[in-house]
Amino acid sequence: MAIILFDDNAHQTLRPLTFTRPVADLRIGILTIAEKWAKYLNSDFSWHTQSWLQGKFPVNIEAENIFINGAVCPDEDIVEAIGQLQYGDVLKYGDQLIAIKLNRDFAASFEPGVATGTVVNLKHTPVVIKYPEDIFRNNDAELRKDFKLLTKGRSSAKISSTNTIIGNDFFAEEGALAECSTFNTTNGPIYLAANTEVWEGTHIRGGFAICEHSQVKMGTKIYGATTVGPYCRVGGELNNAVIWGYSSKGHEGYLGNAVVGEWCNIGADSNNSNLKNNYEEVKLWDYTTQRFRKTGLQFCGLILADHSKCAINTMFNTGTVVGVSANIFGAGFPRNFVPDFSWGGSGGYEVYSIKKMFDTAEKVFARRDHRNFDENEKEILCKVFELTQEFRRF
Repeated sequence: MAIILFDDNAHQTLRPLTFTRPVADLRIGILTIAEKWAKYLNSDFSWHTQSWLQGKFPVNIEAENIFINGAVCPDEDIVEAIGQLQYGDVLKYGDQLIAIKLNRDFAASFEPGVATGTVVNLKHTPVVIKYPEDIFRNNDAELRKDFKLLTKGRSSAKISSTNTIIGNDFFAEEGALAECSTFNTTNGPIYLAANTEVWEGTHIRGGFAICEHSQVKMGTKIYGATTVGPYCRVGGELNNAVIWGYSSKGHEGYLGNAVVGEWCNIGADSNNSNLKNNYEEVKLWDYTTQRFRKTGLQFCGLILADHSKCAINTMFNTGTVVGVSANIFGAGFPRNFVPDFSWGGSGGYEVYSIKKMFDTAEKVFARRDHRNFDENEKEILCKVFELTQEFRRF
């Protein structure tokens, strides 16, 4: 049975994070949504996504196929409902397509917007990711679910006795290192993946997860619910932030109620505001409507897409969206929406050329010898550059 994770309209509303990945490749909790499904179903998966992503994220159709909405986070009830589907059955929650079971002939022509069949209604409300802020908004619940999923039937490795662990929901993989740090799990679990390091003087309140080969620098302060993905280095102060992976926030400064993609770098002493001075509802830029959208949130900080970077002392205002491959520097607050492939800051912007961007990306990828800046990566970025031209009216 082939598991195929498909994109629906959430691929548009989750931009700029989904310009460079399928929806199910978003990280929330400890795992990406795709990794969650693989764990729950004990199965490999493939992708039914946008044409420019399909080279990096291929689809694999077999004789029997289950198409699952990549914006839906799994749980035991959804998995059970999917397991009971017959060919042509459509699992829905209201108007939301959750899953459909198809043979090879029908699978080849599958499109989410026109999928029909015998409707089976999901009986509980699923966690569905529709907007970027849904990631940090739901990170606490998903982190707790992933913690149980990953630690069930297992025992934590021992860490140094120089640390203080408060509460019982602490788990360290073999190879995780920590010294002279405080881990408080009374408000949520704490998970240290293999080959991670928490340096001296760090204070962490759960829920918190750090993924493989990442580091927390000395004296860092972390509040739940925060996730640091693989191959990251973080420092300063973090609160309810999700970093996908391969990104650095290695110095002092505040990152809160935020989502950061891959290959990003946040300069020393940079901060984001997550609360307006008048305490009003925060709005975020929406690529689909091309205007600022109400979030319903009082606390909402920064959305930073893949390959974007900011210089030292950058000040991000409340509810800032930064597109793919932006390079931000200079004094003052950047605008609340920084278009993809922008170069500059509050004093003005110019276009960050593809050639310059590729030169930098080559050097960044070279620091990770298991990742290649190949033609698939370049084609994706060229397509994003093309799709976002209209926003660069400098």
